[in-house]
Amino acid sequence: MIHSPPGHFYLRIIITNTSGKPIYEQIKEQIKEAILGGDLGEGELLPSIRQLAGELKISVITTTRAYTDLEEEGFIAVQQGKGCFVLPKNTELVREQLL
Repeated sequence: MIHSPPGHFYLRIIITNTSGKPIYEQIKEQIKEAILGGDLGEGELLPSIRQLAGELKISVITTTRAYTDLEEEGFIAVQQGKGCFVLPKNTELVREQLL
């Protein structure tokens, strides 16, 4: 469980070495599910890349890849020095993900 600042959502990410999927892909999918499922709302602050890497005991490069992919797919915005935030849901994007 990733601990966020008080008043923020606690992000639960489970990494398995037996899934056959890269770790960054597992992180990306779980964050995406939390956003699409409504557990993470618009404007919500995600853990920093370093914080997420530290709590999951993985490389910063791995968490950077997951966040970069999520940003490219339109789920989050990474603002240098401010953090990573959930973007408003794009209904087309949501429909595409559900299909």
